[in-house]
Amino acid sequence: MTAVLAQLGREFAAFFYSPIAYVLLAFSILANGITFLLIVEFLSNPYSSHGAALQTLFGGTVFFYILLLGSASLITMRSLAEERHSGTIETLLTAGIGDTQVVLAKYLAALAFNGILWLPTLLYPAILARHSAIDIGPVLAGYLGTFGIGAMFLAIGLLASTLTRSQIVAALLSLGANFALFLVPIFTFVRPTAESGSVLAHINLWLHMEDFGRGIVDSRWLIYYGSVIAFALFAAAQALQSRRWRA
Repeated sequence: MTAVLAQLGREFAAFFYSPIAYVLLAFSILANGITFLLIVEFLSNPYSSHGAALQTLFGGTVFFYILLLGSASLITMRSLAEERHSGTIETLLTAGIGDTQVVLAKYLAALAFNGILWLPTLLYPAILARHSAIDIGPVLAGYLGTFGIGAMFLAIGLLASTLTRSQIVAALLSLGANFALFLVPIFTFVRPTAESGSVLAHINLWLHMEDFGRGIVDSRWLIYYGSVIAFALFAAAQALQSRRWRA
């Protein structure tokens, strides 16, 4: 655990040596801020509850998913692809830290940085609460759903970064895989059978965020995210281990 924490600290600090980190931070603050203002303006009538603005912000617009998809790809594309491209992967793998520990440290660092991207949005409930009471349940559930889907996208992105030496290829692989998950709801319009419809509903991220937006926390969605994360991280560790044997 000490080795993981030490590597985690180094990986997290490394984000801030890259201009991409600051571009992402600026873009997320700007995108979320503009989206929030537009939503509040749209809902600023006597018949709309103030809490509805936050429910719409989390999953109610396409900008929410664009930010999740894009940030996950950009955050993870350097994780191991850059290590392989620069040759530092050899040093990392012989530094007394295991493959699983390397993957876990890089994943937790990416998860922490992704959390920073959404940290400024904590101001929005505070702003709304100054004017009217808000229902904190849907707000907390919205953050939970955002964290869960973001964590799943990051795990897939890390796996993609393990499979190639190119950051661009890693970003495209990550974006493609995560975008495929995002597009699942489209297939619900093709008259699925009862069995396939149940499966599609289970992995329908739009439906998940609708539930979270209403304050409904369904454990099935959380188990789904956790399962994908565990599989992606396991596959990434195995890919890294096979790289060690080939070396």
